[in-house]
Amino acid sequence: MSRVANNPVKLPKGVEVNQKGDVFSVKGSKGNLQLALNSAVQIDQDGDTLRVSAKDASRQAVALSGTFRALVNNMVIGVSEGFQRKLQLQGVGYRAKAQGQVLSISVGFSHPVDFEVPQGVTAETPTPTEIVISGADKQQVGHVAAKIRELRPPEPYKGKGIRYLDENVYRKEAKKK
Repeated sequence: MSRVANNPVKLPKGVEVNQKGDVFSVKGSKGNLQLALNSAVQIDQDGDTLRVSAKDASRQAVALSGTFRALVNNMVIGVSEGFQRKLQLQGVGYRAKAQGQVLSISVGFSHPVDFEVPQGVTAETPTPTEIVISGADKQQVGHVAAKIRELRPPEPYKGKGIRYLDENVYRKEAKKK
């Protein structure tokens, strides 16, 4: 049984929700997001709160109600506050530079890698060794951050590579002579 769906989603000021058929949309200061609803889940609005519930008592419908409650909550937070992931480059000569929607990353290859940032996500470089990915869609922000980290994941011996700011890289001991 999902207990997540029992918690209501509170709507902050300036956030508008709309439901047309199976499409649920949220509009706020940071952007617009849409979600295709499953037929086993319904969303009811009561003033400034949203309640997600299962249409029947089947196990799958109850599980989906918790999933969709979490997705709706992330949409509401995303359009009101936004999400961000911070990446850190560790290594001699590793640096990044944001130029519009293109992120130029130099991480030890023979050439700099130009990463095209998708629409709805912004990439900033406050310092040459730090990248901040931000946007309204939590899933898209995490996906872009993971794709950038995938270019040069941190290696276990010296810790060089691209890592999340809050990530701990477990170091291995070097080979003994």
